[in-house]
Amino acid sequence: MISLRCARLFDGDTMHDGPRTVVLDGGRIVGFDDAAVDVVDLGDVTLMPGLVDAHTHLVFEPGSDILADMASTPRDVVLERMRRHAVEALHAGITTLRDLGDRDYLAVELRDGGGLLPEILAAGPPITIPGGHCWFLGGEVPADRSALIDAVAERVSRGVDVVKIMATGGGITPGSAAHSSQYSFEQISAVVEAAHSAGLPVTAHAHGALGVRDAVHAGVDGVEHATFLDGTGGAAPDWDTIAEIISRGIYVGVTAGRLLTGPPTPPHVLAARAFLARMHRSGARIVCSSDAGIIAYKPHHCLPHGLSEFQGFADISAAAVLTSVTRLAAESCGVGSRKGRIAPGYDADLLAVSGDPTQDLAAMRSVSAVYRAGTRVC
Repeated sequence: MISLRCARLFDGDTMHDGPRTVVLDGGRIVGFDDAAVDVVDLGDVTLMPGLVDAHTHLVFEPGSDILADMASTPRDVVLERMRRHAVEALHAGITTLRDLGDRDYLAVELRDGGGLLPEILAAGPPITIPGGHCWFLGGEVPADRSALIDAVAERVSRGVDVVKIMATGGGITPGSAAHSSQYSFEQISAVVEAAHSAGLPVTAHAHGALGVRDAVHAGVDGVEHATFLDGTGGAAPDWDTIAEIISRGIYVGVTAGRLLTGPPTPPHVLAARAFLARMHRSGARIVCSSDAGIIAYKPHHCLPHGLSEFQGFADISAAAVLTSVTRLAAESCGVGSRKGRIAPGYDADLLAVSGDPTQDLAAMRSVSAVYRAGTRVC
């Protein structure tokens, strides 16, 4: 049993000013005791839940030629790279990550291989049409109900935590148009029904309005991006679909994690984020995640660097941003009963940062300590 004392505590929703002492036992939080002895005094820090990155790709080396790399790099090399990326994320305070697209189910292997890593939730190769977005990860499945059901069954047998389907094209795949649909409503529905019958959630990569709408009507649990790109460099939000996203409680993954040294935000991304504040005010469950690995300025520790950008897009308080990458992100990943909060019974996955991030999100880049399942990592 160990006790940690901090100057401030953010519990996943609320900042508590003044010293707090959190008691840990066996990798879990057991309570609070300001009279505890043998306390580890962390100093002038804010103690908060470890970050949850709900959208990452450990398999990708940021800045690489992804297609060539996936075609030529041996399996064992990729697996070791993924381990390195996971450690990099952990040292940035990311104690849980959801890998939404790997090669050869390597994220499942890494998850089950032991070692002091973030908790990994794995999707395996994302389901995509032949030659479709991220086809090079090996998840190509024809637009056929039977084939899609079989693809879900394979993922169930491999032990994935979530099923990922590419409802539309995407930006990193040559010849793929992000605004164009890849699967129909009926085909996405087949995936959702098969996954839900096996007890697995489904999240859909979707940029174009039709793809977002079909995924929502099909009953997905999450939509990644939801940018409503229109193919002209702009975005045309469908507020009827957004209203349904809200009424169904579907999580929207906004991939805003990026280094501050990255290039200016592209115009089409700015267009796609122009309606984010209204979505949030309307009650959408918006989760800030990174999409780490897909490009040079998205290394696997980039999530804390993207929080200020996300705050500007969503026009929300810094505390709401922190909730988005802790309690809300954990709920979106299906682990909200034990991750994303500092409360008795929750996993002792904790992050201490210098200063008060509810006053200045730059504090999230000043990591003082990270605990994973009660063990100090750094």
